[in-house]
Amino acid sequence: MRIAVDARGINWYKGTGIGTYTYNVLKNLLSIDLENDYSIFWSGPISKEFTNDKTEVIMASRRHQRFFENIYFPNYLYDKKVDLYHIPQNGIGLNDQINCKKIVTIHDLIPYIMPETVGKGYLKKFLSDMPKIMESCDGILTVSEYSKKDILKFFPSVDESKIFVTPLAADTSFMPLDKAQCRKITNDRFNFNTEFLLYIGGFSTRKNALGIIQAFNKLRKDTDLSLVIVGSLRDEGMKLVDICKELNLEDRVIFTGFVEDSFLPILYNGCQVFIYPSLYEGFGLPPLEAMSCKTPVITSSVTSIPEVVLDTALLINPLSSQELYEAMGKLISSKEARESLALKGYERSKLFNWQKTSEATLKAYNAVLSQV
Repeated sequence: MRIAVDARGINWYKGTGIGTYTYNVLKNLLSIDLENDYSIFWSGPISKEFTNDKTEVIMASRRHQRFFENIYFPNYLYDKKVDLYHIPQNGIGLNDQINCKKIVTIHDLIPYIMPETVGKGYLKKFLSDMPKIMESCDGILTVSEYSKKDILKFFPSVDESKIFVTPLAADTSFMPLDKAQCRKITNDRFNFNTEFLLYIGGFSTRKNALGIIQAFNKLRKDTDLSLVIVGSLRDEGMKLVDICKELNLEDRVIFTGFVEDSFLPILYNGCQVFIYPSLYEGFGLPPLEAMSCKTPVITSSVTSIPEVVLDTALLINPLSSQELYEAMGKLISSKEARESLALKGYERSKLFNWQKTSEATLKAYNAVLSQV
């Protein structure tokens, strides 16, 4: 069998959930699948781990994206007699002229549920394309049971048997490190000298970073800890910087700006508590990354997150500043509570890995290929 994977997102969406997912699933698929040959649609610098005697890499220009998606890819799939085509980025780019089996990964349906949190261009394309994607694909991968329920809610005509849940995983770089050393490295890099709470996860209003700042503002009289907020400071991020100035929190809240992926394990290990009060997640990878570093987590009791963390994180209503404040206070005041939660989270994190995700993906491929 020949399988084609649209892997352009590995470089296009590097540092995002879709980029991380595509990279790890494809890398592990090529390792575990000893039977099938792969055609890989690629854009940008190519990594050696994707080039071997089982793969053919097809370079595609982002500048001519429509040409490749509408003409070149369908012709290639036909000429090469490809059996299955996988589009990992929510099915975006799937052309109705493709005549082989088609499987898409739908990470979430946030544009349907919280349209105000996504860009207007992406929202328009998503809402326009998704009904056609759902109708034309032969199989759907999604990252949680919660996302599966959303798919069936918004597209009740979809056959449930063609939806396959393949949970995500943290990268192997997220592991327990020397906590004191990681804190010192963080202190030195960002020029502060206290222990700290941590948030990583972007500044869309859906992520609710403002809720952390509001709860921390209540907490600041109770502790000398700092709050470290990680991410590139564009429009929404700059609004948070301004809010911290209004609250006189400039000396207590550290905005790091962009931080390279290789430094994230140091941040997760160096903090006292990781906080992630997101309003909606299809999966929610940052809490799992923190848990993999044996760091205690406070996160939301809504959408897919409880499915991932179970009882190994402190769950709060993300809309309640008081609940978040109380949870932060509970963990800050008790080293024993932090260590107990961190250990439970770490044991839970071991159940997730990219090889398992890829094995489940390959199982889904075979199920779709066996359909008459």
